[in-house]
Amino acid sequence: MDNIDMSSLIDVYVIPWGIKIVLALAIFYIGRMVVSSVVSVVRKLMRSRGTDEILVSFLTSILRWVLLLFVIIAALSQLGINTTSLVALLGAAGLAIGLSLQSSLSNFASGVMLIIFRPFTKGDFVEAGGATGVVDKISIFTTTMTSTDNKEIIVPNGAILGNNITNYSARPTRRVDMVFGISYDDDIRKAKQLLEEIIAADERVLADPAPVIALGELADSSVNFLVRPWAKSEDYWGLLWDTTEKVKLKFDEAGISIPYPQMDVHFDKGE
Repeated sequence: MDNIDMSSLIDVYVIPWGIKIVLALAIFYIGRMVVSSVVSVVRKLMRSRGTDEILVSFLTSILRWVLLLFVIIAALSQLGINTTSLVALLGAAGLAIGLSLQSSLSNFASGVMLIIFRPFTKGDFVEAGGATGVVDKISIFTTTMTSTDNKEIIVPNGAILGNNITNYSARPTRRVDMVFGISYDDDIRKAKQLLEEIIAADERVLADPAPVIALGELADSSVNFLVRPWAKSEDYWGLLWDTTEKVKLKFDEAGISIPYPQMDVHFDKGE
């Protein structure tokens, strides 16, 4: 009798469950191999199209975990476990996590957009997200810059993509805009001649587009000349600073004054 009960127990429970467990393990291990193959193919495809390595690593990691989740659900289904409630639970948990990490997800989405569309790259000098500096690293959630005084600035990607981006390194040339004022009593022809000589003598000034030197404004305290030469982007600051110094020295030698704002105050004496 005991042998019959044991045999029935094996036939009814052990063998069917053993088969289910074996099939579930087979699904899991084969599924893992398939997932690895799919992820490897996607990684190679993205790299062949020149996708940024940060984005490749992140997206393939997400793909791996999503596919593994499906494999696990398939293996659990083979064991007879009701996975419908499990999927619903995972969906609710995902929604709750998404709501709690809303700002982080916004930074993530912005990081993906920055990596895909590349408004700037590493080494560019930019003004973005309320910060100005040289881009050191673009990650999924933040962008790291180095300021001109060697400070490290970490800016959330959402702040960058949600505001204007000025990339000073995007073009090979830049126009240097300068304004120099002289007194109303000074000779404007002489001043313009000196400005033209200074610009013409600087090898960093490009011939095309041609520099512009023009009388731009009759201001309250000065006659203002607009000086707008073009230069390579890397020569911008050097040309700006050197030209400003040369103009001051040349104007001093020629007796041309650079006025500063003044105010005349008159007092009326009472009788």
